[in-house]
Amino acid sequence: MSHCHDEHSHHGHDHSEGGAHDHTDDLTPALQNHIYSQIDFDKTTTLNEADPDSGARVLRKTWAERLDDAPELKSDADEQMLMHIPFTAQIRLHSLLLRTSTSSSAPKTVHLYVNRDDLDFSTASSLPATQTLELSQSNDVQEIPVKRALFNTVRSLALFFEDNFGDGDEDETRVSYLGFKGEWMKLSREPVTFLYEAAANPKDHKMASGVGERLGSDIGGGM
Repeated sequence: MSHCHDEHSHHGHDHSEGGAHDHTDDLTPALQNHIYSQIDFDKTTTLNEADPDSGARVLRKTWAERLDDAPELKSDADEQMLMHIPFTAQIRLHSLLLRTSTSSSAPKTVHLYVNRDDLDFSTASSLPATQTLELSQSNDVQEIPVKRALFNTVRSLALFFEDNFGDGDEDETRVSYLGFKGEWMKLSREPVTFLYEAAANPKDHKMASGVGERLGSDIGGGM
């Protein structure tokens, strides 16, 4: 919500503004905890998108491009869309950043599902959502907070845009910007390696020697 006040006055915020420290300070709240490089764009899919890969292209928009009208994600056969967005890190989601419009094609309801890679329209319609968000018609970027306790270990996120403000009279749903705020933790094998190293400690061998010897003799006996 805090960044919406800066929507138009700080559209351009690249490093070419270098010496203007006051502008940088203004932008800090908007970009703080911005999840972008942790999105796996190449594996993002959108069901019922009118233009192939338009969902992924909208996700690729940077914060500086948030007010650009193109590319735009729009639905095809009807008003519903289902996006599946995998992450390259484990996300603790704080909020969604969404820009639509003041028209009847603006999405009205979006259902969020955590770590569900198997959703289609049928299952999304019948499965209880992790959280359901009611959206607004706006040309500004909306920041919609989520219940953080439900989104602490997000490896993928599904967004089911169920309807729009056309209330059945508008077949196209349109989204021009989609982003996320939160915290992230790099997915790594280091904890596993550490556990194996700990298991190699001689003291650990002594503690588990009875088990190890029995397993060894069982294997030997089978040979």
